[in-house]
Amino acid sequence: MKSVLKTLDKFESYACQALLCLFVTLLFIQVIMRVAFNYGIPWSEELSRFAFVWFVFLGASYAARLSAHNRVTFHLKLLPVKVRNGIEFFADMLWIAFNTMMTIKSVEVIESLMEYPFLSPALDWSMAFLYWVFPISFTLTSIRIIQVNYLKLVKGHEFKDMDDPQVD
Repeated sequence: MKSVLKTLDKFESYACQALLCLFVTLLFIQVIMRVAFNYGIPWSEELSRFAFVWFVFLGASYAARLSAHNRVTFHLKLLPVKVRNGIEFFADMLWIAFNTMMTIKSVEVIESLMEYPFLSPALDWSMAFLYWVFPISFTLTSIRIIQVNYLKLVKGHEFKDMDDPQVD
């Protein structure tokens, strides 16, 4: 199981890096082409937008793994550790419930897009392709929430250093 989670860590990290490079490079080339040559590449804006959306949602999953999502915790730090962990665990269960609902609803939207295809204007791709990021990222985020709670509550791992994504 550890190797699967480490592979998932690497996949999310590399995918986010590749998507970031892709959309920044495409936008840079697009700006240069418009300013220097007065010509725009029609598909580059759309592809960079798709890459950005995938980057954001996969990045959210990776941030959940690093326990790096913003939380209001000032008031929780005043409580005993067990109470704080219990409240955070309850909040994480609500988060997983939300992710589950979003996964189910996004699959319904994708099924609708498969039945009644809607194509992107420049690339002529099915919009279902873009929408697949929702069930993928919400499912991965739920897995990461479970993983972080296991590491924190069972293994006693502290998430002070966000640069430490290693699985214990």
